[in-house]
Amino acid sequence: MNKTIVNAAEFTEKRRFIIRLGKALHQFGTPAYRLEAHLQNVAAKLGMQGYFLITPTTMTFVLNHDDEQEYNHIARVKPGELDLGSLARCDELVDELASGQRNLTEAMQRLADIESRPNPYGPVLTGASYASVAMAFAILMESSWNNVFWSGLFGLMIYGLAVYSERSSRMAEMLEPLSAILCGIGGCAVALLDPGIDIPVVILSGIIIFIPGLALTIGLAELAARDLISGTARVMDAMMLLFKLYFGAVLGMTLGRAFFGPVAFVDPAPVAVWVHWLGVPLLSLSLAFIFRARLKDIFWGVLAGVIAYSVAEVAMLYFTSSTGIFFGALAVGVYANLYARWMKAPASIALLQGIVILVPGSKAYIGLNAMVSGEIMLNQVAIGSQVFLILMSLIAGLIFANVLMPPRRTL
Repeated sequence: MNKTIVNAAEFTEKRRFIIRLGKALHQFGTPAYRLEAHLQNVAAKLGMQGYFLITPTTMTFVLNHDDEQEYNHIARVKPGELDLGSLARCDELVDELASGQRNLTEAMQRLADIESRPNPYGPVLTGASYASVAMAFAILMESSWNNVFWSGLFGLMIYGLAVYSERSSRMAEMLEPLSAILCGIGGCAVALLDPGIDIPVVILSGIIIFIPGLALTIGLAELAARDLISGTARVMDAMMLLFKLYFGAVLGMTLGRAFFGPVAFVDPAPVAVWVHWLGVPLLSLSLAFIFRARLKDIFWGVLAGVIAYSVAEVAMLYFTSSTGIFFGALAVGVYANLYARWMKAPASIALLQGIVILVPGSKAYIGLNAMVSGEIMLNQVAIGSQVFLILMSLIAGLIFANVLMPPRRTL
C-alpha cells in the first residue's frame, strides 16, 4: 500500500514537470516535431512513456507509468515566440535533472525562474535591434542610404507599437496591420521631404520583423516531418499574417496618397556592393538580441547567418537561386548539428538564426503585391515560382543536413 502511494506521488511529480516543461518550450517557440521528440526523450529519462500531440494553439499529453497509472492532459495555449536563451536554459535543466544534479522539486523551481525571467537586454538595446533589423534588410535589398535611414526610423516606431501591445490586448490584436498602415502613411509623408524614398521598400523593411517567413518555413518543415496538423495550422497562420500585413500596407499607402498627394520618385544611388556583406552580420546580431539569445551563444548565431548567406551566394554564382538556397540551408544545418555536439546546446539556437537569412518571407510579400496590384517591386520576375522553389530548397537542405550530420539532441 505504501509503495503504491509512493509510486503515485512520484508519478504525479514527474507528470507535472513534463507538462510544465512542454508548455514552457512551446512558449519559447519550439517547433512541434522537435518538441514532441524532446518530450518523449524526457519522459523516457524519467522512466515513463509519453505520447504528445502539439499544435500552435493546443497541447495534448498522454503519460503512463508501469502500465498502471495513466494521465491525460489537454491545454489551450497561444502560439509561442522565439526566446532562444530560455530554450537553451530549459535544455540545460533537463541535462541536470537526468544527471542527478537536480531533483524534480529543484527542477520545477528552476523552470519557474526561467519562465519569469525578464528580457535580459532591456528596452533600449531591443529597440535599437528593431531599427537595425529594418536597416540591415534595406541594405540587403540593394536599396539606397535614404531608404536605409527611414527604414531604421520605421523599425523603431514598430518597436514602440510592440511594447504598447504588451500592455493592451486590443493593440495586440491589431499590431501587425496597424504597423503596416502607419508605415504606409509615414512613407507617403516622408516622400514630401525626401523624394528619394522608395515607399514600398521602406514599408517592407519597416515591417520585416513581422513578415512570417520563418514561421512559414517551420510550418513546411513540420509538414515534411509528417507533423501534419501543426504544420498545416502554422502555414495557414503565416499566410493570414502575410495577408494582414499586405492589406495594412496597401491601406496605409492609399490613405497617405489621399492625405499628402502623389510625389515624383527620384531614384538615388544604391549602397555599394561591399556594404551588403555588412548587412548580414548586422541582421543576425540584431535578431540575436530580439530572440533573446544568451551572450555566449550570440557569436555562434551570427556565424550561422554568415555561413548561410555566404554559401548561398557562392552557390548562386554556379547554379540557380533556389539551388543556392539549398546549399546554404545544407551548410547551416550541418553547422547547427555540429554546434549542438560541441557546445551541448540546442541546435535550434544556431539553426534558426541561420535560416532566417534564407527564408523568402520578403519575396512572398513582393509576390503578393505583384499578384494583387500588378506592380513589380525591385524587378523581381516569376516571384511566385521563386518563393515555392526557395521554400522547397530550404526544407530539402535541412533534411539532407540531418542525414549528413545526424542531430544528437532533440531541440
